[in-house]
Amino acid sequence: MIKTVTPVTHDLGGFQVRRAVPSPECRMVGPFVFVDQFGPARLEQGEGMDVRPHPHINLATVTWLFEGAIDHRDSIGTFSTIRPGTVNLMTAGKGIVHSERSPRSERDAGPAMYGMQTWLALPDGKEEIDPAFEAVSDLPLVQDAGASARVIMGELWGEKARTTTYAHTIYAEINLEPGGMIPVEASADERAVMLVGGDATLGGDKLLLYTLMVLAPGDVMMLGSEHGGKVMLLGGEAFTTHRHVWWNFVSSDRERINQAKDDWKMGRFPKVPGDAEEFIPLPDKPKTVSYP
Repeated sequence: MIKTVTPVTHDLGGFQVRRAVPSPECRMVGPFVFVDQFGPARLEQGEGMDVRPHPHINLATVTWLFEGAIDHRDSIGTFSTIRPGTVNLMTAGKGIVHSERSPRSERDAGPAMYGMQTWLALPDGKEEIDPAFEAVSDLPLVQDAGASARVIMGELWGEKARTTTYAHTIYAEINLEPGGMIPVEASADERAVMLVGGDATLGGDKLLLYTLMVLAPGDVMMLGSEHGGKVMLLGGEAFTTHRHVWWNFVSSDRERINQAKDDWKMGRFPKVPGDAEEFIPLPDKPKTVSYP
């Protein structure tokens, strides 16, 4: 292993969000420039998550749920209810606005909140592509020695997800039964794992819950569990050019981020059909800033 990254925890009232990337210890892992883990939690009956419309540029968001559901709306006209087993990939490119809210059915029962929110930096030459959206459900399932792995993006263990990738990307949810084991492939330039439930070891070393473990390139390691656990594997190609992060904006060009700030402040981004009344104002001091 190269390093251990302890995430910063934000308490959002009914649930916690843990941010491992970007951080002073880890700016990126492959194309992953933002890694949040949230829950597990269950909100009170009648409550819900309401992330008002907000903008993104030069990135793709990846939403993956273990429990619960989220209604996604965006400015290219998409409406999609995110559920476990389906990956939602929203490509911001030259600019998109979206909102994320708990469905009415979830609010009536008391919403479950448990999953991952990650951002992928778009590679050089593709940062300003047209915005797009896809929801992919028929994802490969790999099973081996008391372990199962859902390949969310890229190719792992000989199986390839049909989810769009703009740079070499690997992303998988691994579920280990008691005594289960599975090898972690070494094909990516950069890789990391995060234990998000139960217990697990990697190469005999115990993983700490919600801690991101960045792995050394080329090492073939065995992931195992004594009592059962859930682990996320992520990574991909190492970027040769820096990415700047400010609030919801990612770009190789700081001036592009400044332009996006001004565009949002002046109302030049498109509206979200069906959710156009509210928006998140541009913050003075965002929680997420990563300038090399």
